[in-house]
Amino acid sequence: MKLTSVSAAQLLALVALQPASGASNSSSKAPTLPLSSDSTFNFDFLIPLGLALTGGSDISPVLGVANNVEPGNMTSYYEEFYKLANYTKKQAENPENAYDPINVRDTWFSTANYFRRADFLIHQNWSNPDIMSLWAEQTSAFNKAIAALPSPGKRIHIPTRKQNFTIEAIWYGASTSKTAKLPTLVVGNGFDAAQEDSYHNFCAPAVLRGWNCITYEGPGQNTVRRYQDIGFIPQWEDVGTPVVDWLYENKAHVVDKDRLTILGNSLGSLLALRVAAFEPRIKAVVAIDGIWDFYKSAIAPLPADLAPLFEAGKKQEFDSKLLELRATNQLSTMAAWGLDQGLWSFYTHSPFEFITKAKEYEVCDFVKKIKVPVFIGNGEFDVFVTGQPATLKQALGILGTLHDFNGTAGYHCQTGATQEMVRTLFVWLNKTFPKHVTHYRRRLQPIALTYKSACT
Repeated sequence: MKLTSVSAAQLLALVALQPASGASNSSSKAPTLPLSSDSTFNFDFLIPLGLALTGGSDISPVLGVANNVEPGNMTSYYEEFYKLANYTKKQAENPENAYDPINVRDTWFSTANYFRRADFLIHQNWSNPDIMSLWAEQTSAFNKAIAALPSPGKRIHIPTRKQNFTIEAIWYGASTSKTAKLPTLVVGNGFDAAQEDSYHNFCAPAVLRGWNCITYEGPGQNTVRRYQDIGFIPQWEDVGTPVVDWLYENKAHVVDKDRLTILGNSLGSLLALRVAAFEPRIKAVVAIDGIWDFYKSAIAPLPADLAPLFEAGKKQEFDSKLLELRATNQLSTMAAWGLDQGLWSFYTHSPFEFITKAKEYEVCDFVKKIKVPVFIGNGEFDVFVTGQPATLKQALGILGTLHDFNGTAGYHCQTGATQEMVRTLFVWLNKTFPKHVTHYRRRLQPIALTYKSACT
């Protein structure tokens, strides 16, 4: 899906030509067998399939959903995953299942995943009670699953000192030893995914490799947005620093402070970079499909004729036209979902305000403050961040390592190719520690030079 040679204006025009929701959004360049004639749904089916690697789904049931869902029909998507979630929940509740912790863990993990998928496309109507009830279901199921892990996961509530919200986190220890100091991964998602997804994509593989892992959610993200009514904030160091504080105060005896790494997924890559710019205790960053400018990602799926209205500051006209297109089902599936999720997660009913707020998320604003090595993922078919990982690499200079994920690993955030993604990032981490400190800090001057060229 990635078009590396396409300009921003061309991309706007190309995406705008996609059919309305409910019709085909097919791509002739898709690297995998399509699961839907709607390219957005095809990608969305790869997400739960990818979690099968670590017990978060079963393959045939997800393929069954893909077979039954009407392409582009968000209600159909919700209904089919909701049915699968409840079917799997009944299996998890069967007393005969309880004799084996592996049965318990995997069945509840799958149940949680299917409830999350049922929730994924329903955020257009904020008063929809399913937004809360489905999340309660997935949280209950996930808690049962992590309680059955060999080393149980633990939910944590971390108060903030500068802001008035509580960070929701989950800790996964890699050892039962109370003295073994291990490398630790701090994992945050971005625009839409849940920290429960991060267990499957990052923490389960990390723990198997001897890394502790903590996931977290801040404003705009699933738990904090739901239960605290707070949308995204650009000052993400006010989220990341309290997580690091908690590790230092509660897990200092098992955390190797010289190998404390923050990982960000999708928009979370930009947020992780922001944390690293202001939090000196972070020693490395992993940016899975590195975002440079979220505004470009937010506005790209919208019809091309709306961009001039936004740039001219015509808020009322921009909002009226875009909301009318959404109400009459005239947006592409990706644009419709992106608008719904953007309004909900940024806590505004105005598309103009959402896109305006998106402009506050740009690495250029703080890139000069980043002083640690950064792994930058770049997916060949990633239409969400086209060209941005290369810009990030240019700005970071010697600190940045750009890795191209091609072919079937080339979707956004390597969706559906978790093995390759995880294998690659841990190879990089293995090379980065412990030699990075002297090697990189000796060569900070090139950063300022490349920063200027990337930000002009």
